[in-house]
Amino acid sequence: MALTPSNMTPLGTAMPAFTLPDATGAPLRSEDLSGGPVLVAFICNHCPFVKHLAAEFSEFARQYAPAGLQVIAINSNDFASYPDDSPTRMQEEIAARGYVFPYLVDESQEVAKAFGAACTPDFFLYDREHRLVYRGQFDDSRPGNGKPVNGRDLRAAVDAVLAGESPTQDQVPSVGCNIKWK
Repeated sequence: MALTPSNMTPLGTAMPAFTLPDATGAPLRSEDLSGGPVLVAFICNHCPFVKHLAAEFSEFARQYAPAGLQVIAINSNDFASYPDDSPTRMQEEIAARGYVFPYLVDESQEVAKAFGAACTPDFFLYDREHRLVYRGQFDDSRPGNGKPVNGRDLRAAVDAVLAGESPTQDQVPSVGCNIKWK
């Protein structure tokens, strides 16, 4: 497995505007995400790093939805070259993992570029004004390192935002598979 770290987009960056279809083709616009903090996760189906935390990430999204956190996931991989990441397979992943958040298709890969996404998983947390306040790892668990998947780092950042505070600026990049660019 080749390790690719997050680009660590500068804190304070505005959330890029986008319109993307979900795995069924229904569009979601960034303007639809008004009224609260937003977590944008770049994930895919086949990456071992995403598979490692997918169940806990799904539970994380369920736990934070009642508190007002809006979660979306974006798959920017070239699914022509990686068919496991196709919209049909994304629908299967949604059902298997119990995802309660929109799982969007970035076929042109322009949205990943606009966010500065580099790897899967790659997490971007925006405050109520949709300014970047956290980008980094879910936690320090990786496939094979024996550490528990608990979302500790991302949970601390979300808890701070929901409390009206700023997350610590000492943030560790996420590490995973590179986005499969065309």
